[in-house]
Amino acid sequence: MNILFLGGGKTGSIAAEIARERGHSVEALRSAENQNASALTFERLRKSDLIIDFTTPDAVLHNIEACIAAKKNIVVGTTGWYEELPKVRQLVEQGGTGFLFGANFSVGVNLLYEIAQTASTALRHHYFGQIFERHHVNKKDAPSGTAIALQNGIRQSSEVELEITSFREGDVVGMHELVLDSPNDTIYVCHDAKSRRGFGEGAVRGAEWLADKKGFFDFRDVWRRLE
Repeated sequence: MNILFLGGGKTGSIAAEIARERGHSVEALRSAENQNASALTFERLRKSDLIIDFTTPDAVLHNIEACIAAKKNIVVGTTGWYEELPKVRQLVEQGGTGFLFGANFSVGVNLLYEIAQTASTALRHHYFGQIFERHHVNKKDAPSGTAIALQNGIRQSSEVELEITSFREGDVVGMHELVLDSPNDTIYVCHDAKSRRGFGEGAVRGAEWLADKKGFFDFRDVWRRLE
């Protein structure tokens, strides 16, 4: 495929490198060159088979709208914009395009979600729970999209709203931890990313899966289908 990457951050750059390794043709467009999606013209997008967005919350909606208008499938790894999900779903369905988003494209994190939902049964047995997340100092949103997704999943399975504590320090790639504490013991469920490669690889594999599809998809629902 010819893949256009939006954003020049660390995760997007690694994802572009992985896409090249997997035999795709890659073009990158930095946010500074694409204010309010101004560079995403029909002519520019015509050359691309699919777009992957790792930009910022204030840029991503403009990019999504431009891609849908051009009938281009898009994978979105940017977080911090999910209050607009109903609007985007409607645009995708009306536009007849393919759309895949994820709070986190790491297979390990998506396993964490499922493990945490099972572990949250402890909340019905006199355990107290908290979520902790750590990221690098330049991360735009706090709490992270991954932590919010973890919180939402636990709420759905246990009907308990857990507090999220966020830390921004150094160049931490990403750590998410569920702590379940009781007078008798403490349970720790943790995912600590060693590098951003797991995020980038998931996004590219997700793009390959989405290539010939139409519809609105959450990575949490499709990661097991990836090759």
